[in-house]
Amino acid sequence: MSAGRRTLGWLFVLTLPLVTPRIRAADEIEYYSSLRSLVFDGDLAFGNEYQYFYARDPQGLQGFKQTFLDQREPGSGRHINFAPLGAALLWAPFFITAHAAVLVARGFGAGVLADGFSWPYLAAVSFASALYAFLGLLLIHDALRRHGRFAEPVATWTVAGLWLATPVLYYMTIAPGFGRAPSLFAVSLLVWLFLRLAGHPRAQARDYFFVGLAGGLAGFVREQDVLFLLLPAGYLAWQALQPGGAWRASLTRALALAGGMALVLSPQFVAYRTLTGAWGPSRLVTRKMSFTSPHFFEVLFDPGHGLFLWSPILLVCVVGLGLLARRRPEPAVWLLSGGLLLQMWINGSIESWHMAGAFGARRFVAATPVFAWGLASVLAVLVERAGKLAAATLVAIFIWWNLSLMAQFGLKLMDRQQLDWPRVAINQFTEVPRHLGRAAWLFLSDRERLAKEGP
Repeated sequence: MSAGRRTLGWLFVLTLPLVTPRIRAADEIEYYSSLRSLVFDGDLAFGNEYQYFYARDPQGLQGFKQTFLDQREPGSGRHINFAPLGAALLWAPFFITAHAAVLVARGFGAGVLADGFSWPYLAAVSFASALYAFLGLLLIHDALRRHGRFAEPVATWTVAGLWLATPVLYYMTIAPGFGRAPSLFAVSLLVWLFLRLAGHPRAQARDYFFVGLAGGLAGFVREQDVLFLLLPAGYLAWQALQPGGAWRASLTRALALAGGMALVLSPQFVAYRTLTGAWGPSRLVTRKMSFTSPHFFEVLFDPGHGLFLWSPILLVCVVGLGLLARRRPEPAVWLLSGGLLLQMWINGSIESWHMAGAFGARRFVAATPVFAWGLASVLAVLVERAGKLAAATLVAIFIWWNLSLMAQFGLKLMDRQQLDWPRVAINQFTEVPRHLGRAAWLFLSDRERLAKEGP
């Protein structure tokens, strides 16, 4: 094992105490209810799961009740659930293992409930999310070293920076039930497989079939992530258009790519039919989409909700990706840039583009494998021209900003609906240091008390 991987492994171990086995927010309840309903009830009827979570926090989940308990899908009459099933699929082995362990423990007299809601089940899903995200980060590290040709410590610092200086850490540990960690893994796997093919132009159709499987998995976890299949599809188109390009072979590979994707996504379309009465996502979602992307620039630069305001390190990534495309005009680099642009476009197409109430621009967590190439290119230049200390300092500043924002968000020292300038910046220096000690103690010893009382 390389020194870089060992460093990331120790970092993973150090972040494990942050993992919070709790399901509270609407999105988390949707993702978790799919898994629990399939395993325990053998169906996609979520009324009992929704009622359970609502009863535990009726005041905090009043808005959830109005949408998910009181309303029904117009086409099927079923309870609404916008979450695809991919996260449930990835969590299932851990969830079922937890259930088996609970049954064994009960056989020895333990009082833990074997109901799919008790702590062991929540812990299984939460730590599974952390593990999947970590595996995704390792794939990113390997891609930077093997395919990006970035030396150490640049590759390791890049992964650590994107891990700790963006919402990745939050949705990997504090809110692991949102499905963002599984989506990071699925897209990282897709990008890693694509880059491996891009390095072997004579890859066979079966290789593209496996890439299609990974792309289908990405879409199975979150629909918009299927857009990352642009990478292998675009590469096949580029190959076909080259002078003397084997367009027939490219067509065969494209069909294999599509076949792999369709194979994995087919259960989701069956689930759509059951849940919505149609062969696609809920109309309650699709009617909120405007594919001209009217919020494209707001998603990136809005002072209260913009991607680059929450996570300024990602602006460095985008600049670095542009510079890398000029220095290394390779198809893979251009396609990575195009994949990121597509994510910006689709996120700007959503009526709820602002994600008010969320920590950061969580819909971009899956784009971490692409951001990594941009950050690595900047750090490589910085190490070469200014030295390792300058590069490490830059990453450390961005990590401090994100960790302090996490503290403000968790301790309710900021407006959780948006970034309130200049208050949020001032709090980074004044309020966060003052409350950090007691808050850290309560976080490790009594998280429920911390959530109720604050710092």
